[in-house]
Amino acid sequence: MARFGEGQWALGYMEPLNKNERMKRDAAPLEVRDRIDNIYSKQGFRSIWPDDLRGRFRWWGIYTQRRQGVPGGRTAAAEPHELEDEFFMMRIRLAGGRLTSEQLRTIAWVSERFGRDVADVTDRQNIQLHWIRIEDVPRIFEAIEGVGLTTCEACGDCPRTMIGCPLAGVDAGELFDATPALLATHQRFVGDPEFQNLPRKFKTSISGCAQQCAQHEINDVAFVGVRRDDGSVGFDLWVGGGLGPNPHFGKRLGAFVEMEEVPDVWAGVAGLFRDYGYRRARNHARIKFLMADWGPQRMREVLEKEYLGHSLPDCDAPPPSTTAQRDHVGVHEQKGGRAYVGFAPRAGRIYGHQLREVAHLADDFGSGLIRLTTQQKVVITNVESGAVDDLVSALEEHDLRVNPSVFRRSTMACTGIEFCKLAIVETKHRADWLYRELEERLPDFDEPIRINVNGCPNSCTRFQVADIGLMGSLIAASDGTKVDAYQVHLGGHLGEGPAFGRKVKRVKVPASELANYVERLLRRYLATRADSEPFYRWAARASEDWLQ
Repeated sequence: MARFGEGQWALGYMEPLNKNERMKRDAAPLEVRDRIDNIYSKQGFRSIWPDDLRGRFRWWGIYTQRRQGVPGGRTAAAEPHELEDEFFMMRIRLAGGRLTSEQLRTIAWVSERFGRDVADVTDRQNIQLHWIRIEDVPRIFEAIEGVGLTTCEACGDCPRTMIGCPLAGVDAGELFDATPALLATHQRFVGDPEFQNLPRKFKTSISGCAQQCAQHEINDVAFVGVRRDDGSVGFDLWVGGGLGPNPHFGKRLGAFVEMEEVPDVWAGVAGLFRDYGYRRARNHARIKFLMADWGPQRMREVLEKEYLGHSLPDCDAPPPSTTAQRDHVGVHEQKGGRAYVGFAPRAGRIYGHQLREVAHLADDFGSGLIRLTTQQKVVITNVESGAVDDLVSALEEHDLRVNPSVFRRSTMACTGIEFCKLAIVETKHRADWLYRELEERLPDFDEPIRINVNGCPNSCTRFQVADIGLMGSLIAASDGTKVDAYQVHLGGHLGEGPAFGRKVKRVKVPASELANYVERLLRRYLATRADSEPFYRWAARASEDWLQ
């Protein structure tokens, strides 16, 4: 059970127990928008209050970037002002990864005009921009809000981007289209002051996808599409998933949620977290820790009695996904006889001018609709069958691969030390180098193999549930200097029998040896696997000697 004095509001502990809680009490985080528009953008970076700069700005999707040239060894030791640059990362949230061509063109313009042409497609269906100056933020807000987009609560202790299947309403194999539930929840609660002060971040998944590509297992709250024995469809409710240094899989509450009930049930879980969540220690504040102490039965009882005022029907669990990729890359038939075309950028890195071209192609070959996946991929929908080949050729001309190698398709990377103040090592360029090396060394390798490169233990790119998870670290070189290296986690996976990756003992791979290590590992897998044995099963039984 919870320790005494965890700062749970519902138990009467309202006094802030750390500086983050004091920051949220002293001024409502969402109200920083007025100061951004009317003070800081006019008076410049030096005018920004520290609590706004390093705290409340996040509620509007804004973080300071890492100062260029600060090495990874300084990450934990440096003072905030030593790590941060006078430029910002800006995260644009997209409900379920949905975009129109007009919206994408606007993001492209912002990237080209204000962000040095850089953009990242994240694994939470956001687009992340860099090199943003505070003086330009009001113009950026005006542009993106003018096309129905927002950065509101893309970061901070609040409801983060609500993810869903990028093919909702399009995929011929989906259980049902969960878009109405996702958009209703997004529209009702994003920016709602009632939920702007949660104990920590709160991640949501709402999907009716048969592939379960919205990764319900690792979200704080998840509504998973399910078909009951009587043929009715709705959602199976999961709570308490999350990764980071202390990963947990979500737990089923065994409760069935109708489509129209999703916003109210979501608000009930978020309210329960707000009121009962732990607020003393930041590293113990996610709802996964409350779930670990309470268990799903008590979680459901409190939700129903104190927040909903009624019981939810029981339901059985949906069958787990057996699809390893969950990324929607390639050409696939959709409802109505048209096709959708998914492509892979370089480990999530894309550029403003490429985004502009994608918007143009979506208009020319589709209906102007684009979706982002939870695997750092992009999809153009509603393509006439006769136009597919021309679209594929046009995308490939811009290095947007519809038919990528297995390595490019399955490699993801977080922001890394290039821009992130928490990172220890470089990730984006190294991931790009790694998959290119593997393409050359193992040209005939065709097994799905997910390689996730993370710059620190926080698992923004989910290294714990990858086939090969690479977590940034530092080791001493022969001359005593610190060099980039990676801890290795193998065999993580979601779906049937989910498991976190096995940490390989006594192994930290220097960055310069990364391609050699992964090549050796994959060759050993090919040589010793059983017939059709997937990598994650092989990794679970492999001897330590095989993994060195």
